[in-house]
Amino acid sequence: MEATVGTSARQAAIDRARAYSPFLRAAIEAFPGISEAFERDGGNSAVARSLELSGDSVGETLRRRRHALALAVALADLSGEEPLEWVTRALSDFADAAMDEALTAAMMERVPDEEPRGLAILALGKLGSRELNYSSDVDLVLLFDPETLPRRVRDDPGEAAVRYGRRFVELMQQRTADGYVARVDLRLRPAPEVTPIVLPVGAAISYYESSALPWERAAFIRARAAAGDRKLGQLFLDEIRPFIWRRAVDFGAIEEIRDISLRIRDHYAQSQAFGPGYDLKRGRGGIREAEFFTQVVQLIHGGREPELRAPAKLDALSALSRAGHLEPEVADAIGNAYRVLRTAEHRIQMIDDRQEHRLPASVAALDQVAMLDGKENGSQLLAALAPHVEAVGLQFDGLISEREERLSNDPDILRNELASMGFDDVEEACRRVADWRSGRARSLRSPAARAAFETMLPTLMRAVAAGPEPVRALNRFSDVVDKLSSGVNLYRLLSARPQLADLLALILAHAPPLADQLGRRPTLLDGLIDESSFGLPPDAEALAARFIAAVDGEPFDMALDRIRRMVGERRFALGVQLLAAHRDPIVIAEGYSDLAEAAIVALADGVEREFARTHGEVPGGELVVLGLGRLGGRALTHASDLDLIYLFDAPPGAQSTGSKPLPATDYYNRLASRIGAALGTPTAAGPLYDIDTRLRPQGAQGMLAVSLDAFEAYQRNDAWTWEHMALCRARPLTGSAKARIRAREIICSILRSGKDPAKIRADAASMREEMARHKAPAGPLDIKLGPGGLVDLEFAVHTLQLTHRIGLDPRLEVAIAALVEAGLMDGEADPDLRLLSRLLVVLRLVGTQAMEPAEESRDLVAALCGHEGWPSLLAAVDEARHRNSARWASVREINE
Repeated sequence: MEATVGTSARQAAIDRARAYSPFLRAAIEAFPGISEAFERDGGNSAVARSLELSGDSVGETLRRRRHALALAVALADLSGEEPLEWVTRALSDFADAAMDEALTAAMMERVPDEEPRGLAILALGKLGSRELNYSSDVDLVLLFDPETLPRRVRDDPGEAAVRYGRRFVELMQQRTADGYVARVDLRLRPAPEVTPIVLPVGAAISYYESSALPWERAAFIRARAAAGDRKLGQLFLDEIRPFIWRRAVDFGAIEEIRDISLRIRDHYAQSQAFGPGYDLKRGRGGIREAEFFTQVVQLIHGGREPELRAPAKLDALSALSRAGHLEPEVADAIGNAYRVLRTAEHRIQMIDDRQEHRLPASVAALDQVAMLDGKENGSQLLAALAPHVEAVGLQFDGLISEREERLSNDPDILRNELASMGFDDVEEACRRVADWRSGRARSLRSPAARAAFETMLPTLMRAVAAGPEPVRALNRFSDVVDKLSSGVNLYRLLSARPQLADLLALILAHAPPLADQLGRRPTLLDGLIDESSFGLPPDAEALAARFIAAVDGEPFDMALDRIRRMVGERRFALGVQLLAAHRDPIVIAEGYSDLAEAAIVALADGVEREFARTHGEVPGGELVVLGLGRLGGRALTHASDLDLIYLFDAPPGAQSTGSKPLPATDYYNRLASRIGAALGTPTAAGPLYDIDTRLRPQGAQGMLAVSLDAFEAYQRNDAWTWEHMALCRARPLTGSAKARIRAREIICSILRSGKDPAKIRADAASMREEMARHKAPAGPLDIKLGPGGLVDLEFAVHTLQLTHRIGLDPRLEVAIAALVEAGLMDGEADPDLRLLSRLLVVLRLVGTQAMEPAEESRDLVAALCGHEGWPSLLAAVDEARHRNSARWASVREINE
């Protein structure tokens, strides 16, 4: 929006331009109509007037327009009428239009009867992000399509493309009395010293897919199809996008940026110190460091979060702040500094229209720049710049380090280093390091991987030494190293994020399931690179919507795998949150449950859409998936399977409408089978869950999906008591709100059906005895199946629910609250449920199959369950189990 600026401010800008800028003074004399339009109507009017100018040729027209535009933009900038974003966008938009006209002219000179096509101009750097400098090169890559490029009959496509490219560059760069259009830099193309200035698009795609260096990929973060055949340019950018924005954090590119920054600081050492002669672009705390800082954070997160890929730096900073990857005050500080530094750079360039980035070294010249900006002198300008330079410098210093720590190759020195880190068994730690350095592991065979590993090793070893069982952690890390096919990115990640090494040490020491997952998929650590991964997870509905939106438009198989990956990442993150004590285990259990529900909803949505492509839809019909057990009660653990029942509602005799129609029963049984496969079939992204559908009517002998009417009839007439007990924790997960409400009403009606209480108690007691015979406790600490464990408490609650027909909620804590209020259960039942539930959630991650944690993990288990030590936790568990045994005994022995 145009700022409100009076004619006095506009006149003051014109006066300063005349007084302090030889270039602008000459432009005012050459184009008096531009300054008059600005003074009268403002910057937008002056810009529009400049774009109406013409000359005797395309080149002359473009040069005159650029010269006049430079004046119009400068006056709007100097007056404060327009912000930096307006200035850079106006310059960039003109460059785009000028390139289009110049390229068209270059092609029409050779093939005047052809429509220009087949040659794309990609803009990189500041033009790519529409942030062009006042006096700047344009960084371009030119691509052509041999199939569509117009040319003379005898011309080779490659030679024709190069001829067009040379003429285009000539029209852009030629200097006359009217000035020039833009300086063109084509050196960002692959191997510029040996390749032609215009490249075949197919060869360029192959290069960036297979051979591009990290810095070359990073350069395309700001790339866009700016002129020429934009469709061709966009096709190229779409093809290489996965190689630019990688899901796994590309620490190779980040390392390259870091090294470039260090080399710049070293090469331009004389202009690093702030003061007269300071390089606004390359100096410490300058424009490039503000850009690199933003770009590094984008590279870390942008592969996984497309909304962070904004090419313009100010937009990117805002996006990173909104997503929680930059603290708002940091984003504001970098953004404000970027505006101030870029504006000062523009003032320098306005003096003589030169591509200059350094503050003048002489007092007189510095005063001239300051007075053009409206300040009294150079000292005042330096004072305004200083805090912004320091703010950027401090932030960027945190991303680079002049020194890398390495562990010694000398065995004696290495022993001393490891001992100083805190290893008790120094010999075993030395043996592990020597084994890794032998290069036998596949992940350590390349020089890049070994270099990254050595850089990471001190950070990891220090974190492991500080853990509870260092040797155990090293053994598990060896398993990870051995299973990796390529470890370079993981090792760079751990080196760049020491806090991740601490988390990894915790995982390796205490949580075998998480360590195993890492061995299969090291990129899971990428999801933990900042504190946002430890935020409260969204609820199931919001999470399902996020999954569905993330795969919108993707092919079916790719969409399923992507959802599986996202679910796996969140499941891993929940486990780490539990292990790191970021959340109560009860909250983690609810998070596991919401995640599973979201996975079911999102995968069912994708499967239904794909199924309908062949078989259509059943008019008036829909599928309802019931979650039972811990899923229904929102109490899943890391190792829980999913108890599901598939129901459908459809008009009698209905069949689907697709090219291969099916009766409703066949339709929904096939659909249910495919949903189960999507949830449980192992793929490249790994399996999600074990699915158990044996609670459906007739168990394993029954149909996989049954109608709501058939389900109700079975439950009322044929179901066993234990099936009604299972139904106490049933919860509809999918389907329309109307269908879910109907399913829930049917369930509650069945549970209130009023069967003989004595028979219910007798059947429940018989079922519990049968379970004890066939499903023995895994060990003394099996607080699920053992005496007085969670199963005994669940049997007591479900028996009371069915006999008294109150508290009919799938969540045990809600049911218990209703039973306590009715005087049917004591007030200690809820705390006992929560204690044993916490312990179960923790032991499924930390314990063995016998649910017995290693001695070194016991204090951690106790702390996660809210107790000061292992003995205290065991005593509380024993008391809770004793009370649960008494509750179950009292319920089953009631005499009516």
